[in-house]
Amino acid sequence: MSRTLAAVGRYAATHPWRTIGLWAVVAAAVFSLAAAFGGPTREDWDVPAAPAQHGTDLLRAHLPEMGNTSAQVVVHDDAPLPSGTLDELSGRLATLDHVLRVTPPRMSADGDTAVLVMQYDVPVTDPDVYEDISPIEEVVQPYRDAGLQVELGGELPGTAVGTMEGVGEMIGIGVALLVLLLVFRSVVAAGVPIVLAVAGLAVGGAGVTVLAGLISVTPYAPTIATMVGLGVGIDYALLLLTRMLEGRRAGLSVIESAARAGATAGRSVVLAGCTVLVSLLGLKLAGLTTFSTMGFATAIAVVAVMGTSLTLVPAVFRLTHRWVEKRFLRQVARPRGTRVERWSQRVAGRPVPWIVGAGLVMIVLAAPVLDMRTWPQSGSDDPASSQLRRAYDLVTEEFGAGAPTPYLFVADRSVVDAGTLAGTVAELRQRDDLVNVTDPQVSPDGAIAVVSAESVYVDNDARTGDQVDSLRTGLPDGVDLTGTSPMMSDIADRLAGRLWLVIAFVVATSMLLLLLMFRSVWIPVKAAAMNLLSVAAAYGVVTAVFQWGWGLELLGVDHARPVSTWLPILMFAILFGLSMDYEVFLLSRVREEYERTGDPRGSVARGLAATGTVITAAAAIMVAVFFGFISESATIIKMLGFGMGTAILLDATLVRMVLVPATMTLLGHRNWWLPAWLDRVLPRVAPEVHEDAPVLERV
Repeated sequence: MSRTLAAVGRYAATHPWRTIGLWAVVAAAVFSLAAAFGGPTREDWDVPAAPAQHGTDLLRAHLPEMGNTSAQVVVHDDAPLPSGTLDELSGRLATLDHVLRVTPPRMSADGDTAVLVMQYDVPVTDPDVYEDISPIEEVVQPYRDAGLQVELGGELPGTAVGTMEGVGEMIGIGVALLVLLLVFRSVVAAGVPIVLAVAGLAVGGAGVTVLAGLISVTPYAPTIATMVGLGVGIDYALLLLTRMLEGRRAGLSVIESAARAGATAGRSVVLAGCTVLVSLLGLKLAGLTTFSTMGFATAIAVVAVMGTSLTLVPAVFRLTHRWVEKRFLRQVARPRGTRVERWSQRVAGRPVPWIVGAGLVMIVLAAPVLDMRTWPQSGSDDPASSQLRRAYDLVTEEFGAGAPTPYLFVADRSVVDAGTLAGTVAELRQRDDLVNVTDPQVSPDGAIAVVSAESVYVDNDARTGDQVDSLRTGLPDGVDLTGTSPMMSDIADRLAGRLWLVIAFVVATSMLLLLLMFRSVWIPVKAAAMNLLSVAAAYGVVTAVFQWGWGLELLGVDHARPVSTWLPILMFAILFGLSMDYEVFLLSRVREEYERTGDPRGSVARGLAATGTVITAAAAIMVAVFFGFISESATIIKMLGFGMGTAILLDATLVRMVLVPATMTLLGHRNWWLPAWLDRVLPRVAPEVHEDAPVLERV
């Protein structure tokens, strides 16, 4: 691997314009494929194995107005609403495309609030309606102009709020430029990693468009791909550029510096990228199409920025090295120990207290995870300024906690007779946790009957999951419980069960990769434990902030809520891969130093010193990219950005700068222990570090 990557770096630096031209041809080909075969992103929210899905399928087949998407139009005034106005509004809404029926207005007790439900003939993910509420807005606007408060809520309007505005990316790029300016003291050197990362990300984005033309790709996938791709793209370019500059400082030519960087830093980029890809592909095990497409899309972005970094960084360095080197070489002209190296030696001097102290901090931060409660999504999640939230609040205040998300009991009449169904309805009406239980509504073809009921709890209440289980336990064969809340409960249960499968796969595969990379038993065990600790601490912080409400107002969220069910698996898969990135960067350099000197303690200090600036800068950039997404309006994106930014911050400080050097100091030579029998059977992908290779001084 090292020889191949060295050859790539040498060729790119020797023929920079040819390399840039070849990259442009590949990019043009990908963009052409995107134009010819690409498609728009779209959701696929069906969960075939979920208990609620069977009832939904029956409704779509026999009573489509209740089985497909819907929208709530909530009308409110300070005085009782005139029936003529509501009838007129209902008639106009009924003329819109794909609307099968508009239910009669449901009036509040005082008559000042009404809810009209628009029932469609297509699911919410249909491209004709998904994220498009402009036809409804055009109909209701005259009534707003007349002084009525009209808010849109429910499933379909829920897809049109919280769309990405791109602010997070801009914040991340701005902070990245500032960090790189501080590191390199050169606008050109600072701009190279960013420009190349964005170029690679553009190709990756085109690849995601091609993927969307082949399968249903969730609209959140490009956001996650951008979030991860931008961060790792800058990291990879930064690592390669720094290693080339070190080669120049050691007296190598530009071309040999590029070759040496490819053989060392390039190998780290490939192996680190592989760990990220393994983690992302673990999302497939979550069993939901949404997660699978997020993993595939982000993997495409990672491959694109990885390939761009390995080829374009040496080519661009050859063309710009005079400007890039000028300040860097002057800045480090006098060999000296760095603050990072001195810090490493301090930690190595008393490793046990440092391990205990940092470990306790991480455990305390992780403690709230024991109280973590998850729920996919709710109409109450959005900010108070959102009309979806205003509609949700009006409906719950006027009609009850469960009114926005009624339960639907679907009876297959070929299995359930009239007497059994009547008995089931009577039992439901006797429950004190249900209200407004309706009489059965029979489908036109007589195949099914539907009973609607409302919970006394809001949809994301801690008791909803148990309520759903209790209701299902008491239902006779042939009756399915479906609706928004039962489907959300099924998704929560499914992901909670699959989380451990994803963790086991990602951890085991990543440990195997590290075992192959570093020919050591303890390195992968230690890395897995550290990364699991980082993720657990991030889970704990997210729980404390979003579920307990600690400092929530600072993030622009006005109330506490459960942690999104989508978050634990998504965060774990992404963060474990990114943490392994830094682990590979650091350990590759420590391994080189150890093989050169045989000094276990000194190699840790020198390896940390050599990568400290790069890892710190890369982590700062990654944290900025992730925290930048807190500015987005969607709560799940805020939560994801905050959680991942927190995890990277902890990983780059307490883990990488304290726990790793302290534990490696304690292990000493045992860090690199591998049984002889295992050494013989394992394939060799370890770095090729030769004794005559130039010794690189530390930044």
